[in-house]
Amino acid sequence: MQSCMQSSLKALVICILVDLILSRLFLFRPNSLNIFFSSIGTVFFAGSTTVLILAISACFLFKNKAPKDPLFYVFAVYAFLSVVNLIIGLEQDSIIDGFITFYLKNADPYINTAHGHMISYWDGCVHYLMYLLMVAAITWGASYRAIGLYWVGSILMRVIVYIPGNVVGKYGTQLSPLFLVHMLYVVVSVWACFRVFSQSSTRQALPMSINEAQRTTLVERPLDFLFVIYLVPATFFCVFRGLMIVNMLYSGPYYIIALYGLLVPGCEWMPDLTLVHSGAIAQAQFSHIGASLHTRTPFSYRVPADSQIVFLLVNALYAIVPQALCYRCVTSPAFFLRDQPNDKKTD
Repeated sequence: MQSCMQSSLKALVICILVDLILSRLFLFRPNSLNIFFSSIGTVFFAGSTTVLILAISACFLFKNKAPKDPLFYVFAVYAFLSVVNLIIGLEQDSIIDGFITFYLKNADPYINTAHGHMISYWDGCVHYLMYLLMVAAITWGASYRAIGLYWVGSILMRVIVYIPGNVVGKYGTQLSPLFLVHMLYVVVSVWACFRVFSQSSTRQALPMSINEAQRTTLVERPLDFLFVIYLVPATFFCVFRGLMIVNMLYSGPYYIIALYGLLVPGCEWMPDLTLVHSGAIAQAQFSHIGASLHTRTPFSYRVPADSQIVFLLVNALYAIVPQALCYRCVTSPAFFLRDQPNDKKTD
């Protein structure tokens, strides 16, 4: 936890120093260094140096008490990057200035879009909080699988949108070597997702409560009944928004599977699935709503002023109900668990 807070403070200082140094080098460089300093290689060098400094600092900080879970170090570095992304979002919207100007001039153009703004804010706020919670859990020896699965859904949705957003369309011809560095971030994130999935679940319930919950019908479970009623039109709404093809391919099958899980008892995968999907839909809806109203979105693609209330209500409902379903499945999982009778040993 302490290392994350320190890396967060370092992010502010390092962003200012790196931007100042690089801008001066770019301004006063010799002609022989034109190719290097006019390319993104400078940014890559600065980023690699920063990560190296963080790694050395972590070694000195923990010494013999270093956590054994490798995700501790991944999330600590990601917390640093989250603060950098928050700075990027704030500077793009002219709320602050002079922190990371050089990077914005040389980064992939996708980051300067309205959707790129929203991703920066989400990573700088929500992901940052997740990293702090997971680092604290690792330090205390507690389980972080639940918050980890929520992060898995959020980061996968970001990756699924980010890669096509850079490669396809008008930005595909403007890719820089920095995109390869981002792909390294994607590879590490996917590896971290598998690490989170591999952790054993700590979800338990008394056999009596499992039997009682699974004997009830759908009508006797009014909350689940309401969720079933929601999932049916939500599936059609997801298909109706087919232009957001990534969301349709991701959420459409989920709604059908979730319907099955709410109707058939003993689906142990249901709580984990709702955690992953709720994280993904929260990130997707935040980015979609924010980008649809952002000034960087071309006027013809923005939501009309007279339709904004309906737009916000529908999309807020589409984002909030999955969170409620996730909370229900995680906090009251008896219906989804399987009764495993204990074999009594006799002498």
